[in-house]
Amino acid sequence: MLLTIECLIGVLLFTLIVVPMDLKNPLGVISDYPPAIRKRCIELGLCKETEKRFSVKDIIRKTLAVIILIALAVLVLVKINHAQTFLQGFGNAMVIWLSITWFDALVIDCLWFCHSRRMKIPGTEDMEEYKDYLFHIKQSCIGTLIGLPACALIGLLVMLLS
Repeated sequence: MLLTIECLIGVLLFTLIVVPMDLKNPLGVISDYPPAIRKRCIELGLCKETEKRFSVKDIIRKTLAVIILIALAVLVLVKINHAQTFLQGFGNAMVIWLSITWFDALVIDCLWFCHSRRMKIPGTEDMEEYKDYLFHIKQSCIGTLIGLPACALIGLLVMLLS
């Protein structure tokens, strides 16, 4: 039951961070859009073309978020869940990670983003790629893989701190 509550809190916090940022400036998160939409935005001069999908600023922002989440997860798993082993830390962290990642893919991306007029960038409203569900599922699979080393680090830190 505790893990379920933690998953729900994680999903809620993720939503409260991501959705307002996305609504405030869709071009600010253009790196998360399907490639064809990014390309059209570049053609329209709405954003700059870069060699890499993520700018240095994006990488720093996401890395900082991951570091904060790892520290928070270790604290919660040790102090609240009383996790003591690598497997307890890794397993609990992975369940929470997967709940957030797949909520993001299925609810925020496939249900909200793919159907929200507010997320459509002017000049790209006609594009079918807004409803590219497979793009979001693939991104979630990548997110799941990214979570493996992060959760392994959490498991290791839980083991060392217990």
